[in-house]
Amino acid sequence: MLHLTLRQLLVFEKVANHLSYSRAAEELYLSQPAVSMQIKQLELHVGLPLFEQLGKKIFLTEAGRELFHYSRNISQQLAEMEAVFDEMKGLGQGKLTLSVVNTANYFTPQLLAQFCQRYPDINVNLHVANRDAVLKQLADNSTDLAIMGQPPDGLDISAESFMDNPLVVIAAPSHPLAGLSHVKFAQLAQETFLSREQGSGTRSAMERVFAQHQIRPRIGMEMETNEAIKQAVQAGMGLGILSLHSIELELETKRLVILNVEHFPLLRHWFIAHRRNKRLSSAAVAFKDFLLAGAK
Repeated sequence: MLHLTLRQLLVFEKVANHLSYSRAAEELYLSQPAVSMQIKQLELHVGLPLFEQLGKKIFLTEAGRELFHYSRNISQQLAEMEAVFDEMKGLGQGKLTLSVVNTANYFTPQLLAQFCQRYPDINVNLHVANRDAVLKQLADNSTDLAIMGQPPDGLDISAESFMDNPLVVIAAPSHPLAGLSHVKFAQLAQETFLSREQGSGTRSAMERVFAQHQIRPRIGMEMETNEAIKQAVQAGMGLGILSLHSIELELETKRLVILNVEHFPLLRHWFIAHRRNKRLSSAAVAFKDFLLAGAK
């Protein structure tokens, strides 16, 4: 029988998530030697090395990958147990961990404000990241629910759409195409685009629509935030493709305009997603139902 502790599993899971002793130590408010000692004790109990070091980087061994799989399942079961006991005690409280892609953060705070007014005793922990990071959080079971664009096929994820997400082509008001009543898609081949990074849902949608028209977009610069793209487009550095939800203020103040390009807007949807086999807490169920009911 393995004589390991939950504390050791928690420390191991943090190191495995970050592949870094120092980052795990920071997150756990421990010293790095303390984290290393916990891992060494765990390796003694298991009887196999869990990490290997190549150069300055550490990697999970085969045994480490197996333990990581089981430790995540154990963490999930413990979290579910805690939620069930809280509900049985009738505490009237709950915890919700929510991950959202960067673009969704333009409207998520307003939704959460409405939700928290309705359920004031639910404590919400919000994580904002790009699409790849949110998908990893779902895969790692480190979040209850996620708000994102269309989830990829092949993942064990349940997702339901709750709101439209139109993508539009934006330009500075002084851009030559801004004065046209209609812009043919082929005209975009001559334009420079300011684009989100690889792994962004907006970038993926942009690449798909250009590929459908057999045109390779001219990417002048990659940026990790929508705010940076908006500023660059306003400065006349090129065009952008962003969610309509992310540019409402700039449209009102007339710092940006939407180009009337054929085949745009790209009609997409926002989804609320979670692991298919995850037992949702009452707080997570309440938030999911709140979104699907229209968030009113």
